[in-house]
Amino acid sequence: MFRFEDYTLDLTRGCLRIADEEVKLRPKSFEVLRYLVENAGRLVLKDEIIKTVWTDVVVTDESLTRCVSEVRHAIGDRDQKIIKTVQRRGYRFAAPVTLVGTNSGAAPQTAAAAGERTPISLDAGQRFEPALLDRPSIAVLPFVNFSGDPQQEYLSDGITEDIITELSRFSELVVIARNSTFQYKGRAVDVRQIGWELGVRYVLQGSIRRDGDRVRINAQLIDAATGAHRWAERYDRELSDVFAVQDEVARTIVAILAAHVNKAETERTLLKPPAAWEAYDCYLRGTETYFLHFTRHTKASLYEARRLLEKSLSIDPGYARAYAMLSWTHVHAYIEPYIEPFDHDYLCPAALDRAHELARTAVHLDANLPQAHAQLGWVLLFNRRHEDAIGEFERAFALNHNFVDSRYAHCLVFAGEPSKAIGALHASMRLDPFQQPFQHGFLGLAYYMLKRYREAAYELREYAWRAPNLRGPHLWLAAAYAQLEQSADARAEAADVLRIEPSFTIERLKCNTFYKNPADAEHLFDGLRKAGLPED
Repeated sequence: MFRFEDYTLDLTRGCLRIADEEVKLRPKSFEVLRYLVENAGRLVLKDEIIKTVWTDVVVTDESLTRCVSEVRHAIGDRDQKIIKTVQRRGYRFAAPVTLVGTNSGAAPQTAAAAGERTPISLDAGQRFEPALLDRPSIAVLPFVNFSGDPQQEYLSDGITEDIITELSRFSELVVIARNSTFQYKGRAVDVRQIGWELGVRYVLQGSIRRDGDRVRINAQLIDAATGAHRWAERYDRELSDVFAVQDEVARTIVAILAAHVNKAETERTLLKPPAAWEAYDCYLRGTETYFLHFTRHTKASLYEARRLLEKSLSIDPGYARAYAMLSWTHVHAYIEPYIEPFDHDYLCPAALDRAHELARTAVHLDANLPQAHAQLGWVLLFNRRHEDAIGEFERAFALNHNFVDSRYAHCLVFAGEPSKAIGALHASMRLDPFQQPFQHGFLGLAYYMLKRYREAAYELREYAWRAPNLRGPHLWLAAAYAQLEQSADARAEAADVLRIEPSFTIERLKCNTFYKNPADAEHLFDGLRKAGLPED
């Protein structure tokens, strides 16, 4: 962590604090502050910050200016004595910075306000102690695609995710979630820095090169405290043997951590691989396409994901993970409207029945698969079987203590347990510190139900900013603003709801609201009426 003035920038927890109080910052503003602090004392160009914080996204200088303004407000820098603007060029963090987190034998590093300095780095041989739990912990970084073909990116990403999944089955091993480790994709970062930021003892790096029907996988395990290599291996295999390779890699890493891992856990049955390479290939493509759908928000992208997953199952009808993911696509089509005319699955009972059937099949095929139970829980929520839904999520977590699924919090909100939902979301941040947009939505809705409207609006603004074409964030934010009597903001969000779903009415929403307690539903409807949304 870094300290400056009276503030502490805690990278492990992803927060800014003063004394024992957390200072609210949007994620992008936090990343801007982090980059400035890491480069304290030197001029940081605007383009440099934008390329670092908004990876693979085109934004204007206005986005950066807005973030810097929010940071200055958060740290009380009205006179710009801490963050100095260099006209038409960039910014310089001028306050002295202390790096905290080294062991007792290493002196803290400081940055003089007036002096030039390079980004903070660790000297060779210096130990860097991450904030560790009492269990061994690991982060699996995205394997690098060396095939020379960008179209093969899904393969390296998919195999990385599978290794994460297999390692996560060992309950004595803390495994950082895919979403957080993939934040480092394409970035050259010191492994010891990653260990510090994610709070892990070990980091796994690797690369994949596909050549026809053969694949070469290189993997190396690094001690994040020292940067020393603990293990490295290369695997040359036919693609049909890739599952055995994944199994071997996961088990070898766990063997290194054998003193902390229960032997019985290492002998647990691993996920059932599909019968043929083609099925696995289609599953990876379908999964990648589905998650890209969250940014595209078109029927075409959803249907393409569904087509690939159905093809995977036509090759291997016993592949539980493909059934679970296919079920997810049907639930999404059931609850989310698109441009007019709406997809025929929207609010169609047959679509929900199909999702239920697919999820039950996944559980039947592999009762030890956490993803299958979580998906069944998700479907049961929309059948208004709240206790059964929560039970399925809890079975998933019991099968794998490292399993993360924020949809559990959504179930808790609809079941009338918003306080428990907030606790569940905060607990999941240890394994997935880089939040997805919908996590802000679940957190914001929970705060709304507790009538903590200001906190709700803060989270829901972030959700709406990161998912502008989804109806949910604008809907909930309109209600929160209305309860805060911010009428203009509430009407603006209501307009976005009608932009996305022109035929929206509160009466129609009642068919798509799954609260256990009628009073909770009425609480939301009350906010929407105050925001000016039509009743029927």
